[in-house]
This record gives sequence, structure tokens and C-alpha cells, in this order.
Amino acid sequence: MFDITFEDPNSTTGEKLYAHQNSWGLTTRSIGVMVMVHGDDRGLVLPPRVAKIQVVIVPCGMTDANKAEIQAHCENLERSLKKAGVRAKADLRMNVSPGWKFNHWEQKGVPVRLEVGPRDMKSNQVVAARRDNGSKTTFSVEGLEQSLQDMMVTIHDDMYNKALAERDAAMVVVKTWKDFCGNLDQKRILLAPFCGAIPCEEAIKKESARTGAEGEDEKAPSMGAKSLCIPLDQPGDATVETCICPGCSKKGQAYTLFGRSY
Repeated sequence: MFDITFEDPNSTTGEKLYAHQNSWGLTTRSIGVMVMVHGDDRGLVLPPRVAKIQVVIVPCGMTDANKAEIQAHCENLERSLKKAGVRAKADLRMNVSPGWKFNHWEQKGVPVRLEVGPRDMKSNQVVAARRDNGSKTTFSVEGLEQSLQDMMVTIHDDMYNKALAERDAAMVVVKTWKDFCGNLDQKRILLAPFCGAIPCEEAIKKESARTGAEGEDEKAPSMGAKSLCIPLDQPGDATVETCICPGCSKKGQAYTLFGRSY
């Protein structure tokens, strides 16, 4: 933003000063994108690197006879994991069931859940459940810290690759207006040669909007396409292609990514 000024509190003449500004390069939109890309019907699915709690420990099968022993074991696991740099939490609440806790932490998107019961204690092991795909793995308590750190690296890679594959499957290169509108109506994002002119940007948005004409799906998104960015990785030489805007005879400056707002 430009020309942001304020009145100098030390001035007697009403002199204006410019406000200092900076950009952190990250906005709350990034959080929204993370929620929408990775979340599922059960709630959040958080990448381990940004999750406030990376591992939650849930005791199971507790009775009056073994409660103190299992809780102490869970607390020891929590301490050892935290010491190794893993953001862990033992959920020792007694007023809710283990199943309720499972659902609670799944909704919050905690990447890994450790299930610890009497048999696990006797076998010196834990059961680790991944939030992203629901798979379960049995780990020995010996070396558990490294096993979980390795698992979280795998979770990060799997989540990234899944999101990347979904994005690539929804992104197409188009060179004609017919293909542009057809793929846009299929909820795809489009790489198209674009001259960069503002009038063309406005015309693309207007001409690609749904008008509610007969034969159109009334429930389908109706807004026109807008430019999102110019990717560094170009799918080809846009300067040999005509701008995607109807009626524009200019050559493209770059392949530009277009999409529809929902």
C-alpha cells in the first residue's frame, strides 16, 4: 500500500510522516489453503512441520488396577519425546473415553496418535496411527523418538506429493477460447498465453462468466476467470502463441495461470 501517513505527534505544525511497512510474505490465506487442500470429512489434517502438537499419546484399556501405571508410562513417553524435540502431549483425561479422544484429536489434525494399552506396556511397544491416511504401525519404545521423526518425514512427503498430484491433475494448458471456457467449467485451473494487458484481463473475466442462459447449470459457479500468477516453470514459449483473450491479436508474454473464484 502506498502513501500511508500519520500526523507527527511531536510536530506543532501538523507535519505528516510516512508509516513504516513490511511484508512477512505469509498471510492467513495460507492457513486457509492448508485447511482446504489437506483437510477431510473428519477435520483438519496438519503437516507435521506446522502442527502445534505433532504426537498425542492416548492411554487405552485402563482400569482402577492399572490406571496409575499406564498414566505414568504415558507421561514418561511424553517427556522423552519432548526431550528429543517432538511436540508431544499425553491426554490423560478420565472424563472421556479413548474413542472420544481419538475423534477429538483427529478433528484437530494431530499428525500422529500413539495408543498405549496394558498389552503394549508388557510388550514395550506402542501403536502409532497416522492422521493423513489412517494407517497404523507398531513401534518399539526403544528408539521411538527416531521412529516417530522418520514417520513424520514420510507423512510430510506423502501429503506434499498427494497435494501436488491433485493440483497437476486439475491444471491444463489451453490455447483456444473454447478449451479455456470448457475446462474452466470443469473446475480446472488453466495455463494460457496472455499478453498481460489490463483490458484483456477484464475481457477474459467478463466473457468467461456464466450468464444464466438456457442450458447452463444454475448451481454451477458463475464468476469469470481471473489471472492468479505467472508460473516460473513455463509449459512452452508463449511469445509464439496468440493471447487467449477473444479478439486480441497480440502475442502472449507468458503462460499465465487462470482460475475461477468459488
